Amino acid sequence: MNLSFKNRIAFHYMVATAIIMALVFGVICFVVQSTVLKHLDNDLSYEAEKHTGEIRIIGDSLQFINKAEWEEREHRVLQVNPVFIQLIDKQGKVMDKSPNLKTDYLPFKESEFGGHFNVKLNNRAIRQAQLPIEQNGKIKGYILTAMSSELYESVILKLKQVLFFSYLIVLAGLYLISRFIAGRSIKPIREMTHTITRITNHNMKERVVLPQNKDEIYNLSSSFNALLERIENTIEREKQFTSDASHELRTPLATLRGTLEVLIRKPRTQKEYEEKIRYSLSEIERMTTILEQLLLLARLDTKSNTQDNTPVSLPALIDESISHFKKQITEKNIKIDLTINRAEQAFVPRYYSNLIIDNILSNAIKYSVNDATVEINVDVTDEGIICSIKDDGIGIDEADLAHIYENLFRSNSLDYKHISGHGMGLSIVKKSAEAIKAKLNISSTLDHGTTVTILFLSKS
Repeated sequence: MNLSFKNRIAFHYMVATAIIMALVFGVICFVVQSTVLKHLDNDLSYEAEKHTGEIRIIGDSLQFINKAEWEEREHRVLQVNPVFIQLIDKQGKVMDKSPNLKTDYLPFKESEFGGHFNVKLNNRAIRQAQLPIEQNGKIKGYILTAMSSELYESVILKLKQVLFFSYLIVLAGLYLISRFIAGRSIKPIREMTHTITRITNHNMKERVVLPQNKDEIYNLSSSFNALLERIENTIEREKQFTSDASHELRTPLATLRGTLEVLIRKPRTQKEYEEKIRYSLSEIERMTTILEQLLLLARLDTKSNTQDNTPVSLPALIDESISHFKKQITEKNIKIDLTINRAEQAFVPRYYSNLIIDNILSNAIKYSVNDATVEINVDVTDEGIICSIKDDGIGIDEADLAHIYENLFRSNSLDYKHISGHGMGLSIVKKSAEAIKAKLNISSTLDHGTTVTILFLSKS
């Protein structure tokens, strides 16, 4: 059935109500009909028992004693709903009958022994009862009593007609009302549809208005808004990645192109070729590093749970990181002052913790002057594992501290062009810390160094 959602709701509600109403109306009709027939049957049984005492039994013959009085009463009293009475013997032969039967006879049904049933008398509906007449424990015959049931049948028929037309009218009204209510109920869905229609790639800020009642529609709207939020974040990350990649790769590509163009303008010596090729390779390596960091930031933005986050000893991670930067440490003659308390309890998630330690230690070494000292302290407290890395380097301007976690941001970058970097290290640190719910705190004084404190919470 090709109906709208609103009409389907109204139709299903109407069908369910129609079934319930049919059952209720059927019960009402059955109860009324049973009550009417029971009342009629009680009257017939009463008449049969009353007139049983007015029967004379002579051998196999059955006769009424006061039949003459019946005839006289029939002329004096107007009977609205007369009772017909008839006597029959065991073989079904009529022995006697009430004067109001005149030439008619009540039918005898052997299958309805002592029961009540509906029959016709002169094509008119009557209700009849037949009870046995006993003498000395033996059945001598039967007394048949009957009354017109046309009035009762007329009442039942009228009731059925009223219930039928009421049923149709109520269903029609119910459909219109339920359709109206369904229309109001799905109003948030219509608004959601209109919102979806209006949303485009350039209009991702719009959201579905949440209904007042916190029901299933509210949950659907909330889930849809959350989905829009995720889609918007994905698109923003894609735009950010494209922007960052184009921004960062433009300079090395231009440099690489210029170098190669100069190289082919005229013949060069082997030394000049080797020098330019080495320079080109360094630019390619720089681009590779930039791409790897950008891709790493993109992966961190997706909050993937597929990384290796098995617990690992933090001192072991720090040792690995120090070994990784051994060349830079040696070149600048930097001293590493490492202090670890309760190392046997200092376990942290491997992947993200490694990113945090590597990037912070890299910055500490990179921005330290020659013959400086980098202090690393690890301690285990009730709150978690605290790791601090302090250097005596160039420090960060106080005005720049609010921007240090932004992609591609470098504090005083123009003053330190000789220090390589792309401004993505602390962005990686921040996102890695968020992934494992670690807390970061960076304090720095320009020309006096920087201290980074990481708190790995116990639940991590």
